Amino acid sequence: MAAHLSYGRVNLNILREAARKELREFLDKCAGSKAIVWDEYLTGPFGLIAQYSLLKEHEVEKMFTLKSGRLPSADVKNIIFFVRPRLELMDIIAENVFRCVYVSCYQTPHCKLVKECYLENDQTSLYHTAKGLMTLQALYGTIPQIYGKGDCARHVANMMLRMKREFAGTQNQILPVFDTLLLLDRNVDLLTPLATQLTYEGLIDEIYGINNGYVKLPPEKFAQKKQGEASKDLPTEPKKLQLNSAEELYAEIRDKNFNAVGAALSKKAKIISAAFEERHNAKTVGEIKQFVSQLPHMQAARSSLANHTSIAELIKDITTSEAFFDNLTVEQEFMTGVDTDKVNTYIEDCIAQKDPLIKILRLVCMQSVCNNGLKQKVLDYYKREILQTYGYEHILTLNNLEKGGLLKPQTSSRNNYPTIRKTLKLWMEDANEQNPNDISYVYSGYAPLSIRLTQVLARPGWRSIEEVLKMLPGPHFEERQQLPSGLHKKRQQGENRTTLVFFLGGVTYAEIAALRFLSQMEDSGMEYIIATTKLVNGTTWIKSLMDRPESQTP
Repeated sequence: MAAHLSYGRVNLNILREAARKELREFLDKCAGSKAIVWDEYLTGPFGLIAQYSLLKEHEVEKMFTLKSGRLPSADVKNIIFFVRPRLELMDIIAENVFRCVYVSCYQTPHCKLVKECYLENDQTSLYHTAKGLMTLQALYGTIPQIYGKGDCARHVANMMLRMKREFAGTQNQILPVFDTLLLLDRNVDLLTPLATQLTYEGLIDEIYGINNGYVKLPPEKFAQKKQGEASKDLPTEPKKLQLNSAEELYAEIRDKNFNAVGAALSKKAKIISAAFEERHNAKTVGEIKQFVSQLPHMQAARSSLANHTSIAELIKDITTSEAFFDNLTVEQEFMTGVDTDKVNTYIEDCIAQKDPLIKILRLVCMQSVCNNGLKQKVLDYYKREILQTYGYEHILTLNNLEKGGLLKPQTSSRNNYPTIRKTLKLWMEDANEQNPNDISYVYSGYAPLSIRLTQVLARPGWRSIEEVLKMLPGPHFEERQQLPSGLHKKRQQGENRTTLVFFLGGVTYAEIAALRFLSQMEDSGMEYIIATTKLVNGTTWIKSLMDRPESQTP
């Protein structure tokens, strides 16, 4: 099932197996029959490491969703709760267990790092991140070099180094797989998640949302409608598809700019069609047998092609619309520094038409970030228009965005963004979407700041951009970790270095695509592995900072 995780130099299946082992050991601590009560939010993440068959092997007989009221009857010895450490969930558990005799409760850390650290001054998630990285080093060896940028990155590095000192002498004698760890605080690059992602996978996430490797899509495009069939008989349930690199076609197109996907699908269709035509050339029994043996793979490829052609058509309906084009045009104007210091007429019109609030907030925050804050009268105007149109209850959301640094008044006349943009080449005029030669293809011109920092660290190094680093929020640092005695990593000639890039506070699919692109560049000499506290897009990110996100739809 997870064979694709073992591709490449870093076998990520080791991490998955370690999580499965921990789960098995925990379940075995509760001897006898068991029922599990799930926090619904966690079923997806747990599904990535274990299926029901594994739970069944360890005497799990029943499973329920956590909700208010009495638990359904379960004739079992243990009732185990898998929940996030949230106060409101503890109240529901208390209600559930009021008449239960014995309960084991297992709390699972959940990172909403940006909100917790910058809005609530709660650094619990940073501790869990540091602990997770120590587990990673126990499995893959000590990482010799640590670089970081941002306050959260500094805190995580400090905790890691303290944990290493506390557990000195207990290190595993494992030759390190990773050469470098780069810790990047999301607060260092607030612009990238606000921009509309333009890769195939990024647009799927922007429009439909990818959750734990699955997407739910409108069923109409996937229905095999027979002639004369009434439309009322068509499926109404969303089409649920799994998305990962185990699927050959998806692995090929997921990181492409959407404008290059059509040609890739057309090419694949011709290859599959030619493969099926080969059946006419099979004359001997041996040739027929060989063709039949290839049939399951060919049929799977044809099904995959049909699915992704349908998804591409759904996305194209949106990306070719005037609304999408107008929104993208304004985003790109902000990113290139056009009219960022005054009220934007497009945003005004969107508010007047009562477009979704999250769309408005993404654009206003983007303008603020690209202008190093808004003039007080511009900020006051936007706030007044938003509150009058969408309701005064959103004053807390605006306050959260200000605390998070996304929406703020301009405190100095100097705007550092143009200097950062020019020095790091964040805008490339003629980005090649079909055959890219730079990471800027993922946003059709904009090179994500976070990934440029990663690229420069590898070559020529951060010392070359010292002044720019000082303009960005938080400290930048370098730490060295001593390897256990007797261990020394000898590099083979032509062997790539491996860097683990950890995004604290979330990463977008477009940023991941850009890092994969850097790994594939012939002259990069680097392979990147990506870790994060959460996968985000502009909508989910803004929602996480909203006071009442459940009342808003994207």
